[in-house]
Amino acid sequence: MMQPVRPSLSAVVLLPIKSFGEAKHRLSPVLDARERADLARELASRVVRAARDLPVAIVCDDDAVAAWAESVGASVLWRPGVGLNGAVAAGVDALRKDYDEVIVAHADLPHARDLTVVRGFAGITLVPDRHRDGTNVICIPADCGFRFAYGPGSFARHEDEGARVGLAVRVLTDDALAWDIDTPDDLAGYDRAAIEP
Repeated sequence: MMQPVRPSLSAVVLLPIKSFGEAKHRLSPVLDARERADLARELASRVVRAARDLPVAIVCDDDAVAAWAESVGASVLWRPGVGLNGAVAAGVDALRKDYDEVIVAHADLPHARDLTVVRGFAGITLVPDRHRDGTNVICIPADCGFRFAYGPGSFARHEDEGARVGLAVRVLTDDALAWDIDTPDDLAGYDRAAIEP
């Protein structure tokens, strides 16, 4: 069956990023605080590069993240104290007046090479993590009123949310975007030398 396709639209990539110094606590058995911060920054830089030619906005509430965002050419949306779902919702709200599509991506995708593959569908595109539990990437029409529900089991909730807003949902299985790093076991699949551009 043919998938509905939208005409070429303006798109932006939105990355919610908390403090690098407070990131990846579940890796503390194998990485110290400095190593975790360096890893979080390195992974986020990888995801920014995967935006290709699309503009990138970083929603954050940390001065060091904001400075890093500016250093990689991203715009900064300062949204303190609202949590992940609140930060993403506020970011989309701020961007919808200038863009037709918003691609929301997690900043810990070591194999990400091209986020533009999620563009152009006339509805919601979801990229689940490799366990089909979380949602690593979402592409939505900027003005569709989608409610974000990140956390364990978010993939199923985001599928339901697509139905709630009355849009078709496309599930894109993409090995490069499905791998994220949350636990020490995830590091087993992470080879910095192999994924450098």
